[in-house]
Amino acid sequence: MTKIKICGITNEKDALWAANAGVDFIGLNFYKNSPRKISVDMAKKITAALPEFVKSVGIFVDEEIETLLKVIKKVQLSAVQLHGNETPEYCAQLREKISGSVPANTLWEGKPQIIKAFGIGGDFRTEQMSQYGNADYFLLDTFVDDLLGGTGQTFNWDLAVETKKLGKPVFLSGGLTPENVSEAIKKVEPFAVDVCSGVERTPTRKDYDKMLSFVKAVRKI
Repeated sequence: MTKIKICGITNEKDALWAANAGVDFIGLNFYKNSPRKISVDMAKKITAALPEFVKSVGIFVDEEIETLLKVIKKVQLSAVQLHGNETPEYCAQLREKISGSVPANTLWEGKPQIIKAFGIGGDFRTEQMSQYGNADYFLLDTFVDDLLGGTGQTFNWDLAVETKKLGKPVFLSGGLTPENVSEAIKKVEPFAVDVCSGVERTPTRKDYDKMLSFVKAVRKI
C-alpha cells in the first residue's frame, strides 16, 4: 500500500488533523528561508503529540551535520530529508554519525533514516542519484529555480519511473493534489506520495478537507 507524507506541518492542530486523516509521515521543515519553517521547540511539541503510527521527518537544506544531529535527538525524528545540494560524501558522513551517536528511535523501529531529495528538471539524469548509496530513500520533487519544495508543479513522471531502476524506495512529490494523485500512483507506483501545497490554505495552515480527500484518493488505489 502506498504510504502518505504530508509535508510543511507547522502546528500541532494540523499535525493531529493529518494523523486523524490516516497519513504515515508528516514533514517538519527546518530550512530557515522556507515559509513553512518551524522552530525546534514547536517540532518537539508536535512529535510528542503524534500517535505512534505517524512518523516525523525533518527537512533540512545544506545544514551542518552536528546541528542536524542535535535536532534529531531533541525532536525524536524518525527520518531526515536532505533537500539541498548535499553530496554523497555528506550523506556517508551523516550515516556514520547517525549509526554511532543517535539512539534508535522506537517510532521507526531502528536508527533514523535518510531521505535524499532531488529536483527533477529537463536536464536531470538518473546517474546523478546512483552515488547516493547511503540514502535509504529517494524523494523526487519538481525543480524550480530559487524554490526548494512546495512548488505546486508536477514533473515528467516517466523520469520517476526511470529512477526506480536504481533500487531505492521512492517518495514522489511535486504538484500532487487530491485530483491527480491517483494517476501519479498508477503511473509511478512509488513507495510513498508526498504533498505540501496541494493540501494547504496558506503556507502555514493545512486544509483538513483537502488532506482527507488526498488520503481517500490514495487509499482507493
